[in-house]
Amino acid sequence: MKLSEFNYHLPKDLIAQHPLSSRDNSRLMILDRKNSSINHNTFSNFPDYFYKGDLLVLNNTKVFPAKLIGKKNTGGKVEILLTQEIEPGIWKAMIKSSGKLKENTEITFSLSGVSAVIVGKDKSNLSDEEYRAQRLIQFDSKESAKKILDKVGLIPLPPYIKRNQGKPSSILDKERYQTVYASKVGAIAAPTAGLHFTEDILSRLKKKGVEIAEVTLHVGAGTFKPVKTEFIEQHSMDPEYFEIDPPSAKKIKKAVLEKRRIIGAGTTSSRTIESINIEGNTVNPLRGRTDLFIYPGFNFRFVNALLTNFHLPGSTLLMLVYAFAGKNLTQKAYREAIEKKYRFYSYGDAMLIL
Repeated sequence: MKLSEFNYHLPKDLIAQHPLSSRDNSRLMILDRKNSSINHNTFSNFPDYFYKGDLLVLNNTKVFPAKLIGKKNTGGKVEILLTQEIEPGIWKAMIKSSGKLKENTEITFSLSGVSAVIVGKDKSNLSDEEYRAQRLIQFDSKESAKKILDKVGLIPLPPYIKRNQGKPSSILDKERYQTVYASKVGAIAAPTAGLHFTEDILSRLKKKGVEIAEVTLHVGAGTFKPVKTEFIEQHSMDPEYFEIDPPSAKKIKKAVLEKRRIIGAGTTSSRTIESINIEGNTVNPLRGRTDLFIYPGFNFRFVNALLTNFHLPGSTLLMLVYAFAGKNLTQKAYREAIEKKYRFYSYGDAMLIL
């Protein structure tokens, strides 16, 4: 399939720049694949679409303050996105700078007393339209990564959210660009379908007899990697760490064997579930890295329903939705969402595909 098949025009005013006052105030579009129907509701009524015995799978990854703003000795501004700590104090990073970044260049971060030095190149081949340089940086502090990032780190909002971080609005982002069930630190982007959940909605689901299982997939730098090949089959996903604890694996296996409905809360939860194998009484693997690329033609083995946000044109996330809902229904849904002025992307509205 050609990349051009996944393009659409989105008016810029439909890109959500702020979260709503309440998580569950977002709109909810419901797609029924059996009759190709589209209906509209609000997320506060999300539990109405569930039944006793359903299994809802959530991604409990937690975003860490991976974005840093610093200066070189020359005074030039440097913007850093940390992607992975490879050993204490040394990180893989994607860096945006006005000039060349040479080895041993020192970067200081405001008045925090924290500085870092570029110690080499990262050859992971991760890049996007914003962050071109890939480097290894080492912090000079003996403090833990958590303490350093608490001092100088910012929540790494996506580039289409056009407002300044480090301002009062970013205080809200620290809370709202996390799910209410986030617990495992390691992501540089939120699993955004989960941002709509409240403790009340989770409680209502449990009261209806809906089982909840948590998995972990740390959303990594690959999230920012655009598809640049003409034919999407030639694109490769960057591996992302995932983990499923034994109690959740048991729930997933039991639901599969009993042919109960499994709902993936987001593309990351769904990719995690579809990355495993269930053989007899075991689920394998329980942890590892997945580079599973889901696009039209993919055979979903376990996921029966999908909750997701509205995604960027040409993105691998949109390709997954095409694979699950079908090209015609997805395109129809996106046209209707634009006509009805749904809010798009990370802080936007949601879609439930049944």
